Amino acid sequence: MGTFGLRELRQQASELVRMAENGEDVTITVAGRPSVRLVPVSPAQWRRYDDIAELWSGPADPDWDSDRDLLDQQLRDPWTR
Repeated sequence: MGTFGLRELRQQASELVRMAENGEDVTITVAGRPSVRLVPVSPAQWRRYDDIAELWSGPADPDWDSDRDLLDQQLRDPWTR
């Protein structure tokens, strides 16, 4: 794990991002205090249906039919009033 000041971030942003991409935690300090961390993004993990099928193997929610009827069935644009 590397610790770098805000000035170093401004001067070496590309290098610090590369370090994070390669798996290193990079801590950025502001006025000597840890402020943010650059960490690698975890890649999306696609799974085959066979690997997750057990998630749907349990019983259905017995209240689903009545709960569904409580929903507003109107379709509308959420961005307009």
